[in-house]
Amino acid sequence: MKTTTIEIAKSEGSLFARLEVPANGKVRHYAIFAHCFTCNSNLSVVRYISRTLTNHGFGVVRFDFTGLGRSSGEFADSNFSGNVQDLITVAHYLEKQYEAPAMLIGHSLGGAAVLAAAAQLDSIKAIVTIGAPAEVDHVTHLFADGLNEIEQTGSAEVNIGGRPFRIKKQFVDDLKARNLLDTVKGLKIPYLIMHSPQDLTVGIENAAKLYHAAFHPKSFISLDGADHLLTNKVDAVYVADMIGTWAGKYFPELDEDLISTKGEQVVVHLDLENNFTSEVFTPHHTLIADEPKSVGGDDLGPSPYELLNASLGACTVMTLKMYAQRKGWDLQEVFCYLTYSKKHTDDLPEDLEVEAIGQIDHIQKTLEFVGDLDEKQRERLKQIASKCPVHKTLTSPTIIDTKLI
Repeated sequence: MKTTTIEIAKSEGSLFARLEVPANGKVRHYAIFAHCFTCNSNLSVVRYISRTLTNHGFGVVRFDFTGLGRSSGEFADSNFSGNVQDLITVAHYLEKQYEAPAMLIGHSLGGAAVLAAAAQLDSIKAIVTIGAPAEVDHVTHLFADGLNEIEQTGSAEVNIGGRPFRIKKQFVDDLKARNLLDTVKGLKIPYLIMHSPQDLTVGIENAAKLYHAAFHPKSFISLDGADHLLTNKVDAVYVADMIGTWAGKYFPELDEDLISTKGEQVVVHLDLENNFTSEVFTPHHTLIADEPKSVGGDDLGPSPYELLNASLGACTVMTLKMYAQRKGWDLQEVFCYLTYSKKHTDDLPEDLEVEAIGQIDHIQKTLEFVGDLDEKQRERLKQIASKCPVHKTLTSPTIIDTKLI
């Protein structure tokens, strides 16, 4: 994935945004992500979904609404209609600079905004909302304690999500003037509704109302156990994966979207904007590599040493399958458990012959066989496990020839 920071001009000021595209630069369709009320485009779930969709060939713009994050303007002067206009401004920017967006994704009030914007954008072919309200004035319960002051004085400073925001009467009036369900009834495009039954900010009944108002094809995915902001990474990644899979129904993937390996077996791509999250491509497959959070990564994929272990394990079980089949043995399943670590030679078992002294690289490989095998067969399979090609590569002198392009 490649990330570009962009500044989108509007009538007053500008919107800060990030455009994320597949590592090979080939974008099949563009999508816009609208974040939740008072949030910003750097929220974890926004980043996870953007990154996942790039793996499906999408270019994704995530941006900050007026007065939030790094976009210009004052939040107090904004309203829901302004949020919708921000979305339309981003869509027009995409159409002018790249290609008109085909999908809108919105979280919470951002979900309501994408529904309203979709009604004004002919290019939109699919919509996704996450924890979205069915009536936008539902948002006022977040600052219910300040409503009286807003009505009496025209504005009030309220606390939302632990941060102070100034809300003006025009914001409240604008919310009350919107009939979102009527808007949904007018949309005739695929619509995915995602909502948690445990959402305490926007209740699950909102999803039911949206689903009832929408036309087919419409889909609902329950985010069981998730909170409104999807603060648990597992929930955020689940949402991202589900959107990517669902979008595949309406935006089929193309094989040629894989990045070129330039004649080599593998290419690994890292955009430094994405921390350690790297994309691994072979001529026909792709996967994500990352580092665990304990060392500063985002843990979105296996670590380099986990991938090393996976390579050895895969080669081992494939070799054992071929050997057992050739022998006609009743080997039904193989499990190969592996762990890499640094160990001192003094801590190794005595039956291991090691010439070096001191700290060495150590891979523990444990095998589990399922099938009707006698002890002699099991012992022979253990010996064969050490003869797989990757095992031999790791235990023999290896030269890595590094060049520059």
